[in-house]
Amino acid sequence: MFRKYFKGWQPRADRNASKYKSTIRDTGRGSSKFSDYSPRSPDQVPTTYEEIKAACLESGELWEDPDFPTCDESLYYENPPSAPGDIEWLRASEIHDDPQMFVDGACRLDINQGVLGDCWLLAAVSCLATHPRLLKRVVPEDQSFQEDYAGVFRFEIWQFGRWVEVCIDDRLPTCNGKLIYMHSDNTNEFWSAMLEKAYAKLCGCYESLSGGLTSEALTDFTGGIAEKFELRENAPEDLFKIMAKAHSKRNLLGCSIDATPDSMEAQLDNGLIIGHAYSVTDVRYVEVETPRVSGRIPMVRVRNPWGDSHEWKGAWSDDSEEWTLVPEEEKEEMGLTYSHDGEFWMAYKDWVENFQRLEIVYLGPDTLLEDDEGDEWDAVRKWEGHLMEGSWRKRVNAGGCRNFPKTFWTNPQYRVSIPEEDDDDDEGLGGIIVALMQKDRRKMKKIGQDNNTIGYAIYGLEDPECGPLDYSYFQTHASDARSPSYINMREISDHHKLPPGHYVIVPTTFDPDTEGDFILRVFSEKPDETEEIGEDDEDDEAKGEEGRDAFLNLAGEDGEIDAYELKDILNNLFMQEFEFDGFSADMCRSMVAMRDADMSGKLGFQDFKNLWYDLQLCRKVFKMLDEDGGGFFSSYELRRAINAIAHVPGCNLTGLRVSNSTFNAIVMRYSNKEGQVRFDDFVACVIKLRTMFETFKGKDEAGEGQATFDMDEYVQLAVYS
Repeated sequence: MFRKYFKGWQPRADRNASKYKSTIRDTGRGSSKFSDYSPRSPDQVPTTYEEIKAACLESGELWEDPDFPTCDESLYYENPPSAPGDIEWLRASEIHDDPQMFVDGACRLDINQGVLGDCWLLAAVSCLATHPRLLKRVVPEDQSFQEDYAGVFRFEIWQFGRWVEVCIDDRLPTCNGKLIYMHSDNTNEFWSAMLEKAYAKLCGCYESLSGGLTSEALTDFTGGIAEKFELRENAPEDLFKIMAKAHSKRNLLGCSIDATPDSMEAQLDNGLIIGHAYSVTDVRYVEVETPRVSGRIPMVRVRNPWGDSHEWKGAWSDDSEEWTLVPEEEKEEMGLTYSHDGEFWMAYKDWVENFQRLEIVYLGPDTLLEDDEGDEWDAVRKWEGHLMEGSWRKRVNAGGCRNFPKTFWTNPQYRVSIPEEDDDDDEGLGGIIVALMQKDRRKMKKIGQDNNTIGYAIYGLEDPECGPLDYSYFQTHASDARSPSYINMREISDHHKLPPGHYVIVPTTFDPDTEGDFILRVFSEKPDETEEIGEDDEDDEAKGEEGRDAFLNLAGEDGEIDAYELKDILNNLFMQEFEFDGFSADMCRSMVAMRDADMSGKLGFQDFKNLWYDLQLCRKVFKMLDEDGGGFFSSYELRRAINAIAHVPGCNLTGLRVSNSTFNAIVMRYSNKEGQVRFDDFVACVIKLRTMFETFKGKDEAGEGQATFDMDEYVQLAVYS
């Protein structure tokens, strides 16, 4: 529940604190169906929209949302809103005597900005309003302020791979009886204000919505994937064609002008606002006729979410003389108006010279409702999409970017295939859109955390069945593609054209040991395969004769040694070479157990010899990878060490896989509080892995990755190893 961010707050009405649980829930990935209400026992708490609504209608009470109360914590975490008076939370019926969700349907002109700096969100809502089918997914139509009104409303918002139902009440922040945040020109229309509140609840509070990119909200309203173009740096020559194609296929577009901190939302002489997000509402060629010549001009229609007279003042602006060159029927088809509504046309040449960033959100498999049918959505349905969830964990797999070669290889790795070239590609290449998104960073603004700096790299894969690419691979191979940059945005993405084949995507933070959760999405026009690559560990036995004399001196008449005698041998030999406190008696018992097949508690010479060369292998790897001679491994070096042992030919650990979660457990078990792994801990780790794996393989007779133990066998293994 979001209440964990409101420490110390108590609900205005105690009944609400106990009567309702969290009002944000997963509706099922891609699912458009809402749960039907069914009676619950008195001790069960209503959590869905239908359940809350039914409970309120039965009790005759209007719902008050316990997760997003009418208090300062819901408005801001640092800076109070700059309202011209006291803020009062009012229900829609207290603001207007005839409240409606929609007045004459939704329109891109319904969205006006309030005192909050969330123009990026308004631009996205404006785009959404031009696509009724997309809007009804986010704002379900079967709810009103009149019929079965219970004070509760629902919205569906895509969050990190899943559509979630967000329930809110209709109490909205006002000043002098007027909405202080997003609002419509029609004072009795509330869909945009209610949608903004639902999004604020999802992100923690209204202030959490300050600052962002239009594509972020468009992604959350559609489940699509964003591509960004820096118009001054990497704008392709055929960008207008890309924009027109994207618009014709019902993808969503936004644009903006960068600003410095001291010039945010300042107006330029040409009427444009810097540091401001605009929506692109049309892209087309416009027919122009003069007495001497006729032709087509590439044009872009843009909307300022302020919805007022702050519009472009140059060529093709409202009432400009250029429009006299356009036939009346053409202007009618374009829906041309000259009102000061924030929307204006620009020649593409002027648009690309004045704006700095374009964002296109491509709609994909998560976008549509289950009952969407019709040829007009075929272009959306042709995209294939895959989503993988992952995490970066300190000292485990947060390896940083390529600037840190010793740890880069430990990052998560995902295999993706491009089976064939795209249908419209003349160079034999297949296109994929890769998007790396951080999870829940906007919520973390309340605790002083911002986005991590993230990026990714793509490498060709010669063997599609191989395990994770290791340190040596990245030392000798360059990436085939990569993210445009490393940047502290929620999501970074790009469109890549690559030859058909198999590839590995490596998502990373810029610096090592930066923790966070993420999702990786890949869109393509052809079906492909995407999966995380696990860690394959293949161990080796080395054999030799060192330690023979020490063994014979301590072995009795039975020619065997116990754990205490082994402790004396090993500490006498290894403490001369490594700085550690020596092998403990318990550690030596584990070593004996690994080779003690008859559970006698002792080792004969052959068993000791096998153990001795296992230890020599650990010694060799430890010395090789402890490059600074510090006498310990970092967790990244530990992973390299396990990987190195795994690639010694003939190893008894062939086929062992150590997943990220298992490696995390290994680090927690064998490192000290500074995250260091000393020689004895490294040996203990290898011994434990080997014992467990050999025991498992012995029971997995069919080689199917499954083994059966009875209780007695399991207890013996757990206790004796």
